[in-house]
Amino acid sequence: MERVYNFAAGPAAMPLSVLEKAKAEFTCYGSTGMSVMEMSHRSKMYLEIYQQTERLVRQVMDISDDYAVLFLPGGATMQFAAIPMNLLAENGSADYVDSGNFAHGALEEAKKYGNVRVIASSRDDKYTYIPEVTPDMIDPSACYVHITTNNTIFGTRYTSLPDTGNVPLVADASSNILSEPYDVNRFGVIYAGAQKNIGPAGMAIVIVRRDLMGKARPSTPKILDWAKQADADSMVNTPPTYTIYLAGLCMQWLLDQGGVSEMEKINIHKASLLYDVLDSSKLYRATAQKAFRSRMNVTFVTRDPDMDALFVKEAAAQGLVNLKGHRLVGGIRASIYNAMPVEGVEKLAEFMKAFEVQHV
Repeated sequence: MERVYNFAAGPAAMPLSVLEKAKAEFTCYGSTGMSVMEMSHRSKMYLEIYQQTERLVRQVMDISDDYAVLFLPGGATMQFAAIPMNLLAENGSADYVDSGNFAHGALEEAKKYGNVRVIASSRDDKYTYIPEVTPDMIDPSACYVHITTNNTIFGTRYTSLPDTGNVPLVADASSNILSEPYDVNRFGVIYAGAQKNIGPAGMAIVIVRRDLMGKARPSTPKILDWAKQADADSMVNTPPTYTIYLAGLCMQWLLDQGGVSEMEKINIHKASLLYDVLDSSKLYRATAQKAFRSRMNVTFVTRDPDMDALFVKEAAAQGLVNLKGHRLVGGIRASIYNAMPVEGVEKLAEFMKAFEVQHV
């Protein structure tokens, strides 16, 4: 069977060349005589893989030694709890922006550990935009400000980062990390689940400014204590070894494409192919406000849910799969992360035009 174009929101498509390299090395990595999956995480052969992956992440994102790069199990959702455990002082508070389902989940989790202020929200408007955050809205004594840079379910993104002054900015960048350049030095912490632009599911990359570590509450489990993980090279327990290996392959692939800046140009082009169809259509309606549209997750609807379902069904028959919108909102969603080739987006755009001709 030929490979389809997979528009899933996560776990998402991975670069074909990465999959082929992993396939070639699956049973025997180099001259080791074994699969990466079989290696001790403390062996010399595996530590070389781990260290190479960290070097590539630092190179791709231009991360200085002022930051630790951690490869941790549990995905981004586990970090929803780790963040207040590591950063929220017992009598302190944290400012959160409620811009989507995962942003809301992060703040609800943080409430278990201390005082959380929601300083801006688009929840009442079904998260169709990113709410504005101005410096005067931020508590200068807050332990941190938390944002979610891309809204996977509702299809919105931050077009510019808020100015948080001296308060550390903490960002869940799960669904747009590596798709556009970020100045890491503007953040206290950036974290991201791996299953969209980094590699397979089961891991989060957590980039932490070193001066923010070592402040975890005494009750923090050691697996969630960033300082302990940094001291142990993310090996407080057995790390997700194969996911780390595949993340390294994806980092090298990204460098081979010209890096994040070149990838951003491709992503802008891919997104415009779909938004151009939506903006000229009599059948489709984009659900996110135009000024805040995501480049990674293009969300839209037709005139009724039955038509949405027919669209998804007929698209799948053409090899365009996983276009059904999230269960919370329905509709249609095309996730076009880094690994989605331009050809796949072009094929989807042509299908959208043909489907409209048939049903208008």
